[in-house]
Amino acid sequence: MDVVSEEKSRESLTARKQRATRARIAAAAAQTVADHGLAGATVEQIAAAAEVGRATFFRYFSAKEDAVAEGMTTHWLDRITAAIAARPPGLSAEEAVVGAFEDLGDGFDAVSAQVRELATLTRSSPVFSAWTLQIYLRYEAAIADLVAPRFGDVAPDDPRPRLLGALTMASIRIALDDWLGNGGSLPARVRSALASITVSRT
Repeated sequence: MDVVSEEKSRESLTARKQRATRARIAAAAAQTVADHGLAGATVEQIAAAAEVGRATFFRYFSAKEDAVAEGMTTHWLDRITAAIAARPPGLSAEEAVVGAFEDLGDGFDAVSAQVRELATLTRSSPVFSAWTLQIYLRYEAAIADLVAPRFGDVAPDDPRPRLLGALTMASIRIALDDWLGNGGSLPARVRSALASITVSRT
């Protein structure tokens, strides 16, 4: 192996280790908040759970809220993408998305307080709002990639997969806003919003 290849290999390994460390901290943050609540969770507790030092924590995240938001987002993104991928192959893209969210409400009651607290926090400042928008874009892209094969022979510039991803996340955002303002069941609100996603088949 030449020097350049060796350097690239080392860089790649370093990048992978950094991503793994960031993911471990984020996951630990989400679990710590689930155990102690957002107000009760501390950076020290999160760092200890992730088996890193306080200084390492702050190399990856500027505040505990950043780590918690990423940890919870990754958890739900993993659940959503797994649920969509598991839908039967004969379903349309829309049916796969709507069906995938039917079971995602299981166990929500146990974390509803943390979801409300975090959702309120992410709406508390322009910085958090901008960060949240980037998260929604990640979800949209992930959903688009999963549903694209269900549209048949999709051209690279076909907007339908990304549009469905965007519609899905818009429905969830609206349901979340309604839930924060009016209460009730968030899973039920999400299901109701998603049920309105239809694509004409003429």
